[in-house]
Amino acid sequence: MKYDYLIVGAGLYGAVFARQMMDRGKKVLVIDKREHIAGNVYTEKIEGINFHKYGAHIFHTNNTEVWNYVNRFAVFNRFTNSPVANYKGELYSLPFNMYTFNKMWGVTTPEQASAIIEEQKKEITGEPKNLEEQAISLVGRDIYEKLIKGYTEKQWGRDCKDLPAFIIKRLPVRLVFDNNYFNALYQGIPVGGYTKMVENMLKGAEVKLGVDYLEDKERYDSMAEKVVFTGAIDAYFGYSLGYLEYRSVRFENEIMDIPNFQGNAAVNYTDRETPWTRIIEHKWFEFGKDEQGNDLPKTIISREYSSEWKPGDEPYYPVNDEKNGKLYEKYKKLAQAEKNVIFGGRLGEYKYYDMDQVIAAALERCLKE
Repeated sequence: MKYDYLIVGAGLYGAVFARQMMDRGKKVLVIDKREHIAGNVYTEKIEGINFHKYGAHIFHTNNTEVWNYVNRFAVFNRFTNSPVANYKGELYSLPFNMYTFNKMWGVTTPEQASAIIEEQKKEITGEPKNLEEQAISLVGRDIYEKLIKGYTEKQWGRDCKDLPAFIIKRLPVRLVFDNNYFNALYQGIPVGGYTKMVENMLKGAEVKLGVDYLEDKERYDSMAEKVVFTGAIDAYFGYSLGYLEYRSVRFENEIMDIPNFQGNAAVNYTDRETPWTRIIEHKWFEFGKDEQGNDLPKTIISREYSSEWKPGDEPYYPVNDEKNGKLYEKYKKLAQAEKNVIFGGRLGEYKYYDMDQVIAAALERCLKE
C-alpha cells in the first residue's frame, strides 16, 4: 500500500479532503477523469477573463468556519450577486424587492406592494397542489407569470403544474430596496479564479488527471488503504439498481470584441420563448478588470440551456424527487457495506450542495477519520 487515501475527483470535496489529510501527515493520491482539477468550479483564463467553464459559481456562506477556511487558499473579492430578469425585453431586479414591484406595478411604498401581493395570493385556497399554485400562494399571479413560470419550466423541462410544490418552499419577497440575491454573511469570488484556489488546496499532493478510476478500479483500490469517491454513486455500482436522474446544462460561449455586452454578471430570461435560461457575462464577476486593475477590452458570454440528462452527459443537479430519493437510499445501503470507501460530494451523496456545504461536509467527514 503506497497511499493512505486514494481520492477520486479533484473537485472541492476531494481537494478539501486531500488538504486535511496531508496536514495530518497522510499520503494521498488524487485522480480525476477530466484533464483539469477543480471539478465544476474550474475557471480558465481567456482574454484576461477568468471564465467559469461549468457555469457561474458565486461563493456565499453564513458559516464562519468555512469562510475562514477558504480564505486560507484565496483572497476573495466583494462581488455581490444581483441578477436581472429579462421578460420579453422588460428588465426586473432580482430577488423580488421594491425595485421589482415599482417596475411591475408602479408602486412606491412597501405598503402598496404588500397589498397587491396579498390580494393576488388569495387566488389559491387550500394546500397548493403543484409548483404553480405554491408560487402564486407566495407571490401572486403577476410575479409568477413574468418572473417564475417560464424560467422554471425551462429549468426543469416540465410544466409548472406538473412539478411538485416543495421545489419552491419559499420565495423571498423583500419590501426593501435590496438587490443582494444571497442572504449570506459572506460572499465573493476568489481573485484569480477558483482553479488557483483549488491548486493551493492541493499543494504537495500527487495528482493524476485524465484517469478513469472505474475502468481500472481493482488496481487503484490496491494502491491505498482507503478510497474517497466523489463521482456518481450509481456509476460506482455499475448502475446495478438503475440510473439516478439529473438535470444537465449546456453552454454556448462567445468571445465578443466589445467591452460590455449586458452590464451585469447574470441576466435571467424568464419568458418561455427564449430558449436559454440565462446569459452569464464572466468579466463582471471581477468587476470587468484584470488582476492589475486594468479595464478588459473584450468580453465573454455564456448562454445557458437546461437539458434532460442522459447517460454520458455531465450531471449537474440531482432530481431530488420521491422516485430518485428511494433509489438513492438503496444505493446508500450498498455504499455503507463498502468497508474502506467514503462517498462524498454532490454526486457521491446525490445531493444538491452549495459550495460552502460541500466544504463543510468534507471537513466534517475528515474529523471522523
